[in-house]
Amino acid sequence: MKILIALFAATMLSTAVLAAPVVKGDPKSGKGLHDKACISCHASMFGGDGSEIYTRADRKTQNAQQLAARVSACNANTGAGWFPEDEAHVAAYLNQQYYKF
Repeated sequence: MKILIALFAATMLSTAVLAAPVVKGDPKSGKGLHDKACISCHASMFGGDGSEIYTRADRKTQNAQQLAARVSACNANTGAGWFPEDEAHVAAYLNQQYYKF
């Protein structure tokens, strides 16, 4: 019985950790940051408004943890200058708009 309780607790904790980057962000704030820093780059790569990067069949992001890592990598690669909470806002916006994790 103790093993089952420990297993249940570990499962709940790991689920909370995976969801945390998206849950903590504010999608409304994230949209503004995204629109200012991301659209032009994504549009140059995919055309149009750049949203195909999120909707393409072979997209690289498959869960909330990968989404948070991808946003952080883009922040570092582009020099957007976002703080961790800004990254969380952008991840929350992208999750709400495209991913639904």
